[in-house]
Amino acid sequence: MTHVSDTPLFRFGIVADPQYADIEPHMAMNRYYASSLGKLADAIEVFNGEDLSFVMTLGDIIDRDFASFDDILPVYERSRHEALFLLGNHDFSVAPEHLASVAERVGLASPYYSFIRRGWRFIALNGNEVSTFAPPSGHPHRALAATMLADLRAKGAINAQEWNAALSDEQFAWLENEIKAATKAGERVVVMNHYPVYPPNEHDCWDRERIIALLTANDCVSAYFNGHNHAGNFGKLGGCYFVNFKGMVDTETENTFAVVEVWGDRLEIRGFGREDDRTLLL
Repeated sequence: MTHVSDTPLFRFGIVADPQYADIEPHMAMNRYYASSLGKLADAIEVFNGEDLSFVMTLGDIIDRDFASFDDILPVYERSRHEALFLLGNHDFSVAPEHLASVAERVGLASPYYSFIRRGWRFIALNGNEVSTFAPPSGHPHRALAATMLADLRAKGAINAQEWNAALSDEQFAWLENEIKAATKAGERVVVMNHYPVYPPNEHDCWDRERIIALLTANDCVSAYFNGHNHAGNFGKLGGCYFVNFKGMVDTETENTFAVVEVWGDRLEIRGFGREDDRTLLL
């Protein structure tokens, strides 16, 4: 006889940084851009053998060129589970005329959004909103990004890199409201973004401090999942776990992806390939 506790509430798949492009590898950085088509196909085959609620890609679907989406998105169409996306910096490494179409190209009605699964609220952020690369030319967010970056550089901040970015104040207020709504509804929260915020790293988004303060001040927030730093990372502050999943584009032959199992008292991360197994007690 199966007891309720014998199976998780639900499971979902995680992919980080396929960063596909039909180009030669970057040996020094150990990035094999073209190999991501095969690795992603292998990951989806594994996911298709599992009972999953959805598969989330944590940004950097492509490395460059809008046409790269034409090669990699059909691989996701093999998934029997809903394929969801959030956007990374490389997804905007496209010709200027395509910048405004990136979210729509991957099926996003809005570049940030939330959804609920069995008492859990998943919040997908657009970490590129204030950046030197994602907003269309002449957009006020570009000027704001330049100012933020200059301020961080003046302070000697390790994350003062032009390949990082920040949320707009509007999106941050939306995130606050989502967390408030989750608290009111008695839901647990997983926030997902391309950019890490903790532990401190050169890949962290520019507004890491305010994001950390918000997440750790709310008991309903259980975890923050991200990509961007291909080496992976892990930390915990208060009741919130910070999990940086490893980049699929790295290494010639080894894959990396994960299945997350949601239980009443924990999140179980089952890592495949280079990804680590973790138990996150709630």
